[in-house]
Amino acid sequence: MKIEFLVEKKNEIEFKMAGERHTFPALLKAQLLKDPEVVFLAYKMPHPLASETIFYVRTEGKDAKKAVAEACREIASTTKEFGQALKKALK
Repeated sequence: MKIEFLVEKKNEIEFKMAGERHTFPALLKAQLLKDPEVVFLAYKMPHPLASETIFYVRTEGKDAKKAVAEACREIASTTKEFGQALKKALK
């Protein structure tokens, strides 16, 4: 996955994720919605056949990049827990 920032402000970022369609952006969106300091977020795909997504996040009281980084860490932790539980269940 390649990430290119289109807008970089303290409380607002917009970035393009190359090689991504709905799977990861939807997961990131769901995690960011849990953060009370995220006041707006959305993602769009410029073309239905394109493998890139544009993601927008606006925060209040928290650095937008920090909010995304925290959400990504939580996703990584959750998927690790799931992997461990699945491995244990498959024994």
